[in-house]
Amino acid sequence: MNEILLIISLVLTYSSVVLAYALFGIYGLIVFGVFATIVANIEVSILIDAFGITQTLGNVLFASTFLLTDALSEIHGKKVARKAVGISIFFSIMFLVFSQTWLLYTPVDLEFFVSLEQVFSQIPRIIIVSLLVFAFASYLDVWLYHWWWNLTTKIFNSKDKGLWIRNNGSTLISQFINTCLFTFGAFYGVYDLEVIYSIIVSSYLIFACMALLDTIALYAIVHLARRKGER
Repeated sequence: MNEILLIISLVLTYSSVVLAYALFGIYGLIVFGVFATIVANIEVSILIDAFGITQTLGNVLFASTFLLTDALSEIHGKKVARKAVGISIFFSIMFLVFSQTWLLYTPVDLEFFVSLEQVFSQIPRIIIVSLLVFAFASYLDVWLYHWWWNLTTKIFNSKDKGLWIRNNGSTLISQFINTCLFTFGAFYGVYDLEVIYSIIVSSYLIFACMALLDTIALYAIVHLARRKGER
């Protein structure tokens, strides 16, 4: 079931990104980025076995944030993409602050509160590490996207061609750095090094596959942008 659920999650996530842009334009992409960052930070504390490898549950939503920055870079430029990253970081910090205040209350239902505490007591370290790594990797992704864009423009003598090259070129590099830094920062001392290395390898394999697949969603978004007259 894990494999089937991951495939469904992947299709649902990328379809939702395209739908968010179709319905709400740039605002849909920015808000989805906030949603994906916060929810992925909750999911990432859950380890699952799928396709014969151990991985964190937040991989799919984390991967979608790189699709979002690439789409915003392609349609609205570097400045807007960077601002979207900043917005996601700001609201993730707000979520961190509010989620920790929940644990300070004296609840009526203690049994439910214990379950809630088990989830959110793990989140501060994960979110802090995630925010630092996410900020670095996302800003790097934006920079790399435009570096590849300049290169493809020279190669094809056109700013429109080579979309798949700049998309995958930027995402595969930034995802690798993101995976290594986040996994060590979030799980060092929590799991054995063998498990951590397994998470890095499995996560990056998943990210690499999703990076190749998100090109389809990016082409769909760019097509919609042209129809809207935004590209």
